[in-house]
This record gives sequence, C-alpha cells and structure tokens, in this order.
Amino acid sequence: MHHFDTQIMITRILEHLNTAILLFNRDLSLAYINSAGEVLLADSARHLIGLNASELFKFSDPALLINLQQCLSLAEPLVDRELVVERLGHSFTVNLSATPLLTGDQATEVLVEMQRVDNHLRISKEEQLLSQQNTARLLVRGLAHEIKNPLGGLRGAAQLLNLEVEGAELKEYTQIIIAESDRLQGLMDKLLGPNKPPEFKTINVHEVLERVRQLVEAELSGGLRMICDYDPSIPDIHADRDLLIQAVLNIVKNAVQAIDGNGAITLKTRIQRNQPIGRQHHKLTVKVDIIDNGPGIDPDIMERIFYPMITGRADGTGLGLSIAQSLINQHNGLIECHSEPGHTVFSIILPI
Repeated sequence: MHHFDTQIMITRILEHLNTAILLFNRDLSLAYINSAGEVLLADSARHLIGLNASELFKFSDPALLINLQQCLSLAEPLVDRELVVERLGHSFTVNLSATPLLTGDQATEVLVEMQRVDNHLRISKEEQLLSQQNTARLLVRGLAHEIKNPLGGLRGAAQLLNLEVEGAELKEYTQIIIAESDRLQGLMDKLLGPNKPPEFKTINVHEVLERVRQLVEAELSGGLRMICDYDPSIPDIHADRDLLIQAVLNIVKNAVQAIDGNGAITLKTRIQRNQPIGRQHHKLTVKVDIIDNGPGIDPDIMERIFYPMITGRADGTGLGLSIAQSLINQHNGLIECHSEPGHTVFSIILPI
C-alpha cells in the first residue's frame, strides 16, 4: 500500500511540474511525458508515447538527437543550452538536461528535462513593456491635465469675446478659437483615456468580437473582408464588455487603415495553458489574434507602437493602440505585436 501511495505521489509531482519531463527507452522511443511536456510540444501524451526521438525532433536542432544518443552510449548526463525545437509548425528554444538511468553500468533509459528559455526572455520583455506603458501613461495624463486647465480659460474668454464683437468676420475668428479649443479638449480626453473604472461581468469573448465585426463591416468598402476563426470551447471571461469592445475596435480599425481597402483581417481565438503575463502565471488564458495581410509595421517604430502619439500615418494621432493597451492592462492582460510584410498579428492575452 505504501509503495502504491509513493507511486501516486511521484506521478502527481511530475504532472504538476512546470518543467517538461520526457522518458525515452533504450531505442529512444518515448515511454512517458508529463503535462508540461504535452504543453511544450503542443500534443497529447496519447499521440506522443511510442514515437521515436528521431521522429519527434525531426525538424529540430540536430544536436538534440545527438545528445540523447551520446547520453545512452556514454552512460553520462549531458546538458545543452538554447536548442531550437520545431514541432507541428511552431518552434521554440529550450535548455536540455539528459540523464541516463542505469541498470548495472548500462544505460537503459534516458530522462530528459526541457525548459523553455524564450519564455523567460518574453517575461522580461513583457515586464519592460508594462513598465514603459505605465510611465508613458503617467507622463501623458499629467501633461493632458496641465493643458486642460488653460484650455478651459481660453474657450471661456473666446465665448465672452464672441458676445462682445460686432461683424461676421470677427465672430468667425472667435468661433475658430472655440472650435479648435473643443478639438483640443477632445484630444486631451482621448489622451486621458477612459475615466470610468471597469465594470467586470461574465462575458463571452466571441460576443465582443462579433460586435466589433458588425461595427467594422458596416463601414467596409469593396476589397476588404473579415475572416473569423473561433475556438467555441473557450470559457467565459471576467471583463468589462464595453472597454473590451473599444480595445479590439481600436486594433481592428488600425488594421483596416493599414490594409487601405484591399485585403483580409482575421479574428482568431485560441486557449492557452500555463501562460505567464508579466510575472503572473495563469493556468488558462484566452489569446485573441487580430491578423492583417497589409504591408506590416515600420521596424523603426515597432518598439514604440504602444506609446501615445506614435503613428506610421501622417493623419494619425497614434492614440488607438496606446488606449487599447491601457484597457487590456486594466483586465490584467497584455497586447503583443509581431509584424512582417504581409502578416501583422496583434495578440490580446487575457486571463480566464
């Protein structure tokens, strides 16, 4: 009974580790993989167990297979860093540790630990992004408040002057001051972002995306089409529906302008397991990808696209993405972007 309890305990520990654990037989066929391994290789144990390492890592760094073979033949542990694993069309970088399990002095199995290292790089990049966002938001809010006060005085004075002056020509000048003050006031309100705290309710993310799709399709012209690729199994999330609509709408409108009337925008949803957002680890997250096949984002501004007033268009204010990021941050989420000519992806990652 005690032996059985120990086995259950070991299995439970292995299944709850964040490190991928793989066990290969003497012929390098996979005998065991834990949950973290399934997540890393994006496949189920049912499909993976029995596969040979040469098949499993066919398109990966050749050093990976060589390490496993040497571990067996030399019966010595090996460690290798930053090996690229490619599987089912996606690639990632791992640090690998291979330990031979010995029977006598013969290695009969190889225990492999894999830790994804691009995740650590991603976490520090995300932390930097969140910190930059925070700093930029504080600076901009301070500046907007400073501008709003004299702006109110300017408008008030122009209104009083408008009542005093005679003649249409002079009134036209005061009305220009009033109209431009209002335009600046609107810009300041946008810079300050939404002033109401989020009202979190249980909502379905697809309801938000469908609303955005309706709003955008109502204004679409000729050669632009919207494609939906939804995962219907995604559970409900806790969010403010209106703020989420605003965030997604800002990104989609950006994509519409980038495509300039001809191309496709894809709204894609997927569920992710064991995903970090900054330093916070989440068991389940929803990833909403907004993909366009436009010209891509200029590499010169790529690092700064979530800053206010940064834009690649002559007529843009550069506030859309900054506000979207701010709204998603309020939901403890994050927006990431990857872009190359013909394929730009904005990914909204939200905890479930």
